[in-house]
Amino acid sequence: MTVNKPWLAQYPSNVPKTIDPDQYSSLIDLYEESFSRFRLHPVSVCMGVTHTYGDVDDASQAVAAWLQAQGLPQGSVIALMMPNVPQYLPIMIGILRAGYVCTPVNPLYTGRELRHQLNDSGATAIFVVDNFAQALEQVVDETKIKHIVLSKMGDMMGLKGILVNTIIRRVKRLVPKYKLNDPKHEVTKFPDVLRRGRNLPFQKPTMVLERKAFLQYTGGTTGLSKGAILSQRNVVSAALQSEAWTRPITSEIDEVYINMVMALPLYHIFAFMLSLLAMRSGYTFILVPNPRDIPGFIKTLSKQPFHVFPAVNTLFKGLLDNPNFSNLDFSALRISQAGGMAATQQTAERWLEVTGCAMIEGWGMTEGVAAGTANIVTDRKFNGTIGLPVPSVDVIIIDEESNRVGINEAGEMCIKGPNVTLGYLNKDSSEDFTKDGYFRTGDIVSMNEQGYIRLLDRKKDMILVSGFNVYPNEIESVMLDCDGITDCAVIGIADERQGEAVKIYVIRTDANVTKDIVKDFALDNLTGYKCPRYIEFVDELPKSNVGKVLRQKLREKHLADHPQP
Repeated sequence: MTVNKPWLAQYPSNVPKTIDPDQYSSLIDLYEESFSRFRLHPVSVCMGVTHTYGDVDDASQAVAAWLQAQGLPQGSVIALMMPNVPQYLPIMIGILRAGYVCTPVNPLYTGRELRHQLNDSGATAIFVVDNFAQALEQVVDETKIKHIVLSKMGDMMGLKGILVNTIIRRVKRLVPKYKLNDPKHEVTKFPDVLRRGRNLPFQKPTMVLERKAFLQYTGGTTGLSKGAILSQRNVVSAALQSEAWTRPITSEIDEVYINMVMALPLYHIFAFMLSLLAMRSGYTFILVPNPRDIPGFIKTLSKQPFHVFPAVNTLFKGLLDNPNFSNLDFSALRISQAGGMAATQQTAERWLEVTGCAMIEGWGMTEGVAAGTANIVTDRKFNGTIGLPVPSVDVIIIDEESNRVGINEAGEMCIKGPNVTLGYLNKDSSEDFTKDGYFRTGDIVSMNEQGYIRLLDRKKDMILVSGFNVYPNEIESVMLDCDGITDCAVIGIADERQGEAVKIYVIRTDANVTKDIVKDFALDNLTGYKCPRYIEFVDELPKSNVGKVLRQKLREKHLADHPQP
């Protein structure tokens, strides 16, 4: 069936209707082209230390050679558990260059969450910053991990790195004690990987676009996260789509280097997609390892001009709320890209007033390498929509019977494109697609006559906390292990700072179970953003006749108990 595409008529003249991933033989071809074109360009600046594209080329090849020397079979899965530090990109690209599959891991994961991803992905090696080695220690014996590479935050910062590592370890005490000395695991320090790898032979494997590149984990409605299989074609396509969409602005920036603020964590799909755009176009990343330190973040921004600023709404708002932010020089800022969660009109209006650069909202998902829809980058007014489908993305909107709905009618958004996954690891994904091959996003939207899409609701029960997907079933399954809790149910409630916050309704069998006990148990077993911020004890939960908790009833109860002004 032919898909009506009213959005194509809205495209700027220099944005193509489609992209061609086959111009590259592989994802590595794209990366190596960038290394050749921009070899002397700075690729990253972190804590005052600069690395060039050539540095990343050399370091990633050393990582690749070292990995191949470990005898791992082609296609092996390698985990990467790090914040935004200079070694992140060389390690990630090195894993791919060696012929392996990368699975990025949230470094804030608890042991339980980490164990599931490592086991589900089948990872046999992991690169981890020592700040998070304690979590790995708790579970490594229950996984297939055989090779552990330990890195320090400052490992690629030269003499500055020695100071950084000393402050982190001895002053701020941000490295919990750990022991990873079991002979079952080969433990190597990252500087040794680089040193040895530079003296080892490297055999470039045969690559094709259909080959797996990443296992990117997303929340699962069954309580377990799912590994979206992202092929090299998916990833290359997202890079080309992003480059094409930003062209109306980037083609006009008359600067030697375009600086992109990278405060979003690189293990998150939104930031990863932006890193693809940046590397293909020769941008420089301003790496921000800890964006929660707003004063430090602002100090970093004051040191160089910045042209592209992607962030989630909460980060934009956090910066605006600091009085020193308005003192920065915004004359170079040309693109402020909001994504990961819904942007608010209030934040968008404040951002435009302070910076003079309009906030442009878009939509994406892990399963599409974060490329999906976006507003036109030259727009000067926030319109409250998630924009138009980007090049080579088709969108249909269907009702519960899978019939296509009309203009301005609500339905589930389904997408198709070269960036969209073929499915999940270890899971039958047939129900995730329509019969004609469109991926079911679970998001309820409407489309107007021009093709602009308005997000009306999300997956029925999913909670979006500061851009991260949080699924109630996962939290409930964990919290039921807390002594004294007999039943519980989780919903998302509006939160000005985070977009949404987690609220849990608890039925307790022991009156001595307090809110503090519930909070402490959550903190010990869940990543911070998944922990309930609001706790309410109840005598019963609303359920259907088959015993399913009716979360909509709980949402209605919360609104009734806490009416909005």
